[in-house]
Amino acid sequence: MANNTNKKLKHHRNQDSDDGNPEVWATIDKSFKQVQSVLDRNRTLIQQVNENHQSKIHDNMVKNVALIQELNGNISKVVSLYSDLSSNFSTAFQQQHSNEHPKEG
Repeated sequence: MANNTNKKLKHHRNQDSDDGNPEVWATIDKSFKQVQSVLDRNRTLIQQVNENHQSKIHDNMVKNVALIQELNGNISKVVSLYSDLSSNFSTAFQQQHSNEHPKEG
């Protein structure tokens, strides 16, 4: 899904040559890639937890404790990354808007 988002962002950036600060777009792109990486890891963790659970082997069930803890930590990372992304996007939008519509006075 993030790949589609990245493609849409790149497509949008190619349509307009005046898209603001390229560093901001690079930061946003980097954030989406970080989120996707964590989500991919979570997918792997969930698959492993499910396999361990279905095996009903005691040692595998014990391993699930650490896997679920990592999963919970990763969820917090994703929330933080999206929060940063939102903040970066909001700041970039406000800067772009300020540059296009300077205050008169």
